[in-house]
Amino acid sequence: MKSIPELPFVREFIRLCSIGDSLGFHERNGGNLSYHMTPAEASAASALLKGRPPCPWTDVDPKGDVAVPGLGGEWFLVTGSGKFFRNVAYDAESSIAICELDQAGTHYRVRWGLCDGGRPTSEFSSHLMNLEVKDRLTDGKVRVIYHAHPAHLIAMTYVVPLKDRDFTRALWNTMTECPVIFPEGVGVVKWMVPGGREVAVATSKLMERYNNVVWAHHGLFCAADSFDNAMGQMETIEKAAKIYMLVLASGRKPLTGITSKGFLAIGKMYGGDIPKRFL
Repeated sequence: MKSIPELPFVREFIRLCSIGDSLGFHERNGGNLSYHMTPAEASAASALLKGRPPCPWTDVDPKGDVAVPGLGGEWFLVTGSGKFFRNVAYDAESSIAICELDQAGTHYRVRWGLCDGGRPTSEFSSHLMNLEVKDRLTDGKVRVIYHAHPAHLIAMTYVVPLKDRDFTRALWNTMTECPVIFPEGVGVVKWMVPGGREVAVATSKLMERYNNVVWAHHGLFCAADSFDNAMGQMETIEKAAKIYMLVLASGRKPLTGITSKGFLAIGKMYGGDIPKRFL
């Protein structure tokens, strides 16, 4: 292995960025992606960076309000602030970065990437807080956080009550695959200024229960155990939102739909635990 972009997990990271851009989820510099590297991946990257001095330590949160001690000392691959997803495949070293956290989980330093002196995404603190939650709940299995701006889902936040149950039922009812792909439902965060501690805390609380959280009038936050599953969740929810908005645009009242009994049957068939609060 000769370079960081040739590492398998970096290739998969870049691939997701390219797919997301091709689907129109990332206008300009919209959206962000992070990956919690395994110890073996961190070791492989470290070996390639031997003799290359790291950047200075920087606060995870400019206000110093964020600490993720549960991830202390860990390494992450993350998109850069102000960077375009469409450019990641063509110029990875200036678009993404490998970052190392200190043991307290309050500071990071760039070990590779953002060669023009940039910073990780402005929502890096949100990613870390949510990764810390998922690391604890899944014993380290969930390592991907993917945030995008799918248009139909954003449109849906203007016409569906911003409540977990309402949003979940609206999405589930569009196509049978939905309660299979996200049987726990979706959480919803009312509009907040992105990039700050408030939205990070609100999202991380919902991540205790869900893998997908809607940010009203903004986009979707997905947590997954692989890059494929992160994109799969994003695509499924956006497709469901598109169907919902197409039905709404028809101007006709739906004549059919999946019942609560139907959702339970889907869960029984595919092994999903359908929460009773959604029935």
